[in-house]
Amino acid sequence: MKELEDRIRQDGIVREGNVLKVDSFLNHQCDVALYDRMGAEWARLFAGRQVDKILTIESSGIGIACVAATHFGNVPVVFARKTESKNLDGDQYRTQIRSYTKGREYQVIVAKRFLTPGEHVLVIDDFMAMGCAMNGLLQICDEAGVIVEGIGIAIEKGFQPGGAELRKRGYQVESLAVVKAMDAQTGKIEFA
Repeated sequence: MKELEDRIRQDGIVREGNVLKVDSFLNHQCDVALYDRMGAEWARLFAGRQVDKILTIESSGIGIACVAATHFGNVPVVFARKTESKNLDGDQYRTQIRSYTKGREYQVIVAKRFLTPGEHVLVIDDFMAMGCAMNGLLQICDEAGVIVEGIGIAIEKGFQPGGAELRKRGYQVESLAVVKAMDAQTGKIEFA
C-alpha cells in the first residue's frame, strides 16, 4: 500500500536493533483515516473470504482491527490480553509469546467464550518480524477450532522470517507494507 509506505518513509524512525518506530501515526498516536484506508485494502485483499470475527493482540492491534472490522460488515473484534485481570473469568486459552520489540515473554489470554469452533477468523496486527506473536495467536485459533481465513499485517519486516514462514505453512498473509531493508545510521527504509 503506497500510502502506508510513504507515511513510513516520512514519519518512521529507524533505531538500532532493526526497530522501526511509527508511533506518530500507527501504534501510539493513531491516524484513524489511514486505519480506515488500511481496512478497506484488507477487505479488498480478503474479498471472497468469510470473516465472522477479527482476532488481534493488545495493544497496538486493537485500533487497527476495530477500524478494519467496519469493512467486513462490522464483525466483532476479539483481542488477546497480555496481562491477567480480575475481569477475566471462565475458561481461557493461554499461550506464551515473545515480543521482538520489547524483548520479553508474555502470556496471552483469550476467553474461550469469544472464539467458537467453526468460526471464520481474520487475524490482524500492526507489525510482524519474527512471527512470535502471530504464532501464539494461531496456536489459540487451533485450540479454539476456528478457521483462520488469513492474516493481515500493517508492516512486515520482510528481512526477518515471520511472514515467509507463515506463507510456507499455507496462510494467506497480506502485509500492507513490507520493509526489505532499513538502516539506523542513514534512516533509509527500502520496501519490497
